[in-house]
Amino acid sequence: QVQLVESGGGLVQPGGSLRLSCAASASQFSINTMAWYRQAPGKQRDLVASITSDTSVNYADSVKGRFTISRDNARNTVYLQMNSLKPEDTAVDYCYVIVTNRERRSFQYWGQGTQVTVSS
Repeated sequence: QVQLVESGGGLVQPGGSLRLSCAASASQFSINTMAWYRQAPGKQRDLVASITSDTSVNYADSVKGRFTISRDNARNTVYLQMNSLKPEDTAVDYCYVIVTNRERRSFQYWGQGTQVTVSS
């Protein structure tokens, strides 16, 4: 089992910044892709950004140039630095990881979600 602990959400004014963190307890696994998804009220859950084990990154068009995803492999932690936040960034943000066990089977896990609200 892998547990994901998210932190860093909250209320921020438009133009402000937040940094999300997600720490994975995955001692029996290798962590491959780490990512952030978000889900706004009444909408589907969409990819915000992802980072692979070799640090290749991918961003949704709506956040390019404003958000930066990074990871600390020693701490099994992924970060999402969110700058120039807009009201349309308001959503519940979810951490997502793909891990591989010693038998080379892959599994995916979701965090519990953290609320990001951008409002004046």
